[in-house]
Amino acid sequence: MAVTVRLSRMGRHKRPFYRIVATDSRFPKEGRFLDILGTYDPLGKEKKVTIQTDRIQYWLGQGAQMSDTVRSIFQKEGLFKNK
Repeated sequence: MAVTVRLSRMGRHKRPFYRIVATDSRFPKEGRFLDILGTYDPLGKEKKVTIQTDRIQYWLGQGAQMSDTVRSIFQKEGLFKNK
């Protein structure tokens, strides 16, 4: 199973927020997921991000790949160095 850490859209029309989830790469983008790793709200005065670093480290240790968007969010939060 190829696990990916990516965003899953939630919210309502024109007011999105996103869950950061670990999911099988074969699952649909808005479908099932294995674990919720955090949230991302892009529309506030400040872009609010909540992250469960222990769960993210666990999934990355299991070989999960991050999407480009999640990687850039984590870099802005100072969670990972630029590669």
